[in-house]
Amino acid sequence: MAVIHHTTLKPTKLELLTTWLPTRPWYEGGPGEPELTKAGGFRLDDPEGEVGMEFMVVTDASGAAPTAYLVPLTYRGAPLDGAEHALVGTMEHGVLGRRWAYDGCHDPVLVAQLTALIEGRVQAQAQSLSDTPDQEVSRSYTGDGAVPRDFTTATDDREGTELSAPPQGVTLRLHRVLRPAPDGPLALPPGTTGHVAGAWDMPDGSRVRGVFAALHTDVRP
Repeated sequence: MAVIHHTTLKPTKLELLTTWLPTRPWYEGGPGEPELTKAGGFRLDDPEGEVGMEFMVVTDASGAAPTAYLVPLTYRGAPLDGAEHALVGTMEHGVLGRRWAYDGCHDPVLVAQLTALIEGRVQAQAQSLSDTPDQEVSRSYTGDGAVPRDFTTATDDREGTELSAPPQGVTLRLHRVLRPAPDGPLALPPGTTGHVAGAWDMPDGSRVRGVFAALHTDVRP
């Protein structure tokens, strides 16, 4: 299990995201600087114990209405080869030293563990506590066989990031702009064979749930 170090980060994660978020096509803020607040999230463990993985939810209050964003991040002790385009920034960690923070959709370790979570082979971990499962994170998988591991592309659009495994006709969509789901069972669109959902805090103090990621299978005749 990953050990959570309660220590200093320079710059902080929110400071890194304040610069990075406006460069994303799914960012809905205005021309000014984002006003970010940490609102929720969870972690996944790296079986090798090398890569930190966090699914962070942040709320931006700079626009006409607050907007919640899902930001999967990986933290590494050295640069990830070939992932310069996915670098969010570097930080100085009070215990671990220099850390490279990446958009996790482009990090194969995070993608592999996310598919394992959808299948139910691993469990989501609390964001700020060591060795503590996050009971608010739910998942499902109704597909035949294992989820593909070879998602070859990660493409951003206005709503999120889509990971594709073209030969299998499978896509994994991460909902970067989070929408609270109505009360009751989650309503998933046709063709959804798996999902991950979680909770986050609203600016008014309420706590809501929504879909973080959805797995879709293209059923061909």
